[in-house]
Amino acid sequence: MSTPILVAVAWPYASGSRHLGHLAGAYLPADVFARYHRLAGNEVLMVSGSDVHGTPITVRADAEGISPAELSERYHREFLANWEALDISWDLFTSTGTENHHRVTQDMFLRHLENGYIDKRTTQQYYDPTAERFLPDRYIEGTCPHCGYGEARGDQCDNCGRTLDPTDLVEPRSKITGVTPVLRDTEHFYFRLSDFTEPLRAWLDTRVGWRRHVLNFARGWVDEGLQDRPITRDLDWGVEIPVPDLGPGKRIYVWYDAVIGYLSASKEWAQRRGEPEAWRHWWENPDARSYYFVGKDNIPFHAIFWPAMLLGYGGLQLPTDVPANQYVTFKGGKASASRGIGLTIGEALEVFEPDALRYALAASFPEQSDTDVTMAEIGRRINEELVATWGNLVNRVLSMLHKQHGAVPVTGERQSADTELLATVDELLARGAEHIERVELRAGLRTAMDAAQAVNVYLNATEPWALRRSDPERADTVLVTALEAIAGVRVGLAPYLPHTTRRLDPVLGEVTSWSRPEVRVGTPIDRPSPLFTKVDLAELVDDDA
Repeated sequence: MSTPILVAVAWPYASGSRHLGHLAGAYLPADVFARYHRLAGNEVLMVSGSDVHGTPITVRADAEGISPAELSERYHREFLANWEALDISWDLFTSTGTENHHRVTQDMFLRHLENGYIDKRTTQQYYDPTAERFLPDRYIEGTCPHCGYGEARGDQCDNCGRTLDPTDLVEPRSKITGVTPVLRDTEHFYFRLSDFTEPLRAWLDTRVGWRRHVLNFARGWVDEGLQDRPITRDLDWGVEIPVPDLGPGKRIYVWYDAVIGYLSASKEWAQRRGEPEAWRHWWENPDARSYYFVGKDNIPFHAIFWPAMLLGYGGLQLPTDVPANQYVTFKGGKASASRGIGLTIGEALEVFEPDALRYALAASFPEQSDTDVTMAEIGRRINEELVATWGNLVNRVLSMLHKQHGAVPVTGERQSADTELLATVDELLARGAEHIERVELRAGLRTAMDAAQAVNVYLNATEPWALRRSDPERADTVLVTALEAIAGVRVGLAPYLPHTTRRLDPVLGEVTSWSRPEVRVGTPIDRPSPLFTKVDLAELVDDDA
């Protein structure tokens, strides 16, 4: 039976290039997961978009002397180019700058206000007396009170991952002028997160199969006591507040409106299809499942705030799972777009082929712990694993069949070694599905590569190149058996390696389901070209130095 699967992926700030930490942490895992579920016959809706609001955009735009709209459009186009190059299979990648998103955000705001989950409060906010303006949280830096990191932002510490308020910072300073800001009274709307303490606690207790660090983090937040959060800021960039209570110069803040993007993107996708109510199949259907792919710094927003917002709205399905990844580090430092740490996606694509990069990162997904990545390690995985185990296997089998027949030949009777190989590949394909279903994507990839290695072992044991002289019919049977096994391995690798999977379509047919397809006798086999190019490890080591 087909299941509706919502794959909701973190919205990248359109304030700078995304790095490999973002790709390995959220976008590539989501794509692997979505591709698998499509092959498994499920109804997948995978959505995300550029987050064009919030202070990271305005801070960068101010520094460059351009408008936030100009800056966000530049990086939105860059993101789209990255996704196309990597073949990320979005159903929709949009932005929070659309009229649709503003309308859906305002609808949720009004529902929360009507239900009593938003109220207006006078609060103190930092003001820069030199710039003569209030400072939203990203315009303030200081020392984190939890870990002592000296460059924490007014909304979050990049070092320890704790969410902050600007007044939490030790020795705060304005990013605009560098002066110490002063506190002044201002009015804002607050979301009453504390009202959801017990409902969230009860819901978290029902979560099965969540990663331990995600569940522990979320429960820890609830146990510490949830704090009401301001959801408006003194800004002129963002979603307009749909009531006039606060006066001019204020907008709905990004942490409230960005997560609504999953819902607004689903509605936009439905509208573009000419089926404006189709989104309900994923959002109001109790049989639907939803998975939110984010980094661990986004756990509170997706395991606490967003579920509370959904509860406060009513009638919408809460997350099935939030498989947040740990951090990707580069030479021991956390990848960070704002601090310029880590290789950008565009830079990596200048060095590595798209599928090769996808493979190396998938083999290192930081699912349970932080993972350090270097150029040399990426190159090693490509050469020693992807090329040696999979690329060379495909090339040598197709080369022998092309040389001898130019097509898939008729085979003789199979022996036990042949049927055992195909049974092994089928078993590993089923095991890979179980891993991916549990969002154990590294294990899913490892299982597919184990299947590829099983074919290599079979060929080395049967030696069809030697059989060609003594028993050509047996040699053909071995090679066709290996080709059928390759067809099964290819299915297991298809979610990870979409470009090179399609290159084998002329011989093996299009991959349309999660099962080993038949190989048709008589299918032409042209002279193959290598699926992957080995990389120069010495050059990559120099780049890491």
